[in-house]
Amino acid sequence: MSINVLFAAKAERWATYEPTLKQAFGELGLDVNLRTEIPPEDVDYIVYAPNSDLQDFIPFTRTKAVLGLWAGVEDVVGNQTLIQPFARMVDEGLTRGMVEWVTGHVLRHHLGMDIHILGQDGLWRDHVPPLATDRSVTILGLGALGQACAEALAFLGFTVTGWSRSAKEVPGVTCLSGNDRLAEALSGAEIVVLLLPSTPQTENTLNADTLALLAPGAVVINPGRGPLIDDEALLSAVNTGQVGHATLDVFRVEPLPPEHPYWSHPNVTVTPHIASETRPLSASRVIAENVRRGEAGEDFINLVDRKLGY
Repeated sequence: MSINVLFAAKAERWATYEPTLKQAFGELGLDVNLRTEIPPEDVDYIVYAPNSDLQDFIPFTRTKAVLGLWAGVEDVVGNQTLIQPFARMVDEGLTRGMVEWVTGHVLRHHLGMDIHILGQDGLWRDHVPPLATDRSVTILGLGALGQACAEALAFLGFTVTGWSRSAKEVPGVTCLSGNDRLAEALSGAEIVVLLLPSTPQTENTLNADTLALLAPGAVVINPGRGPLIDDEALLSAVNTGQVGHATLDVFRVEPLPPEHPYWSHPNVTVTPHIASETRPLSASRVIAENVRRGEAGEDFINLVDRKLGY
């Protein structure tokens, strides 16, 4: 008997994911009936994007799991009708993309590349950066993305400190955990990368008090979630020079409104939520693997803990 998989996402996503999902299911020998419309009582699995029209999961009485297409889950975990197991997207393509984006911007600021790229005015600027071993980088959030970025930066020689709510171990990285160690992780940091999930507990993690802990002229890099930063506090810190530059890829409101002061500030770089994207084929293989596990009675991967919110 075919496995009924409902694809619940925007129409343009269906055009992209239909062939890659069918390929991934075929690679695992799964007989799947993949559709955008299936009677709720017949659905075995839901491939899901939070911005789809599906918001009420109550009718899906036989559904074994909801398999997210997004890494972020803050728009889903509060849905009281979602009682089925819910897996977020963790795929190799997304992780590699994040590592490349974070490493690129850390190196940009570490090397002072803007001095030369933006300084083509005939002046010979004698700027020599320190070696990576003499630069402290703090990564807030040591989930799959945070760990991968921390390992990459440590491999390049940076002095990397990682902080997370629960204890983690990452080779070559000083790992701190718990609210009482956050100040220690930020104290004297020259570059801070935010990769925490967006939860009530992580909102405004960077605020006036925590920004004051950084080394003067520090760089803030946020490819994680917009609510992690108190925007007014960050703008104030950039204006005073406590923060030398902020490179931001995520915001509380997206697209970032044209009148927002981030756009015009000389020491803020805005990128349009492009730090990392799921790649359809690798993401489809993650989804297919979870369907295989569900049919085999095995544990699903990347399940979200509703209590923690990620």
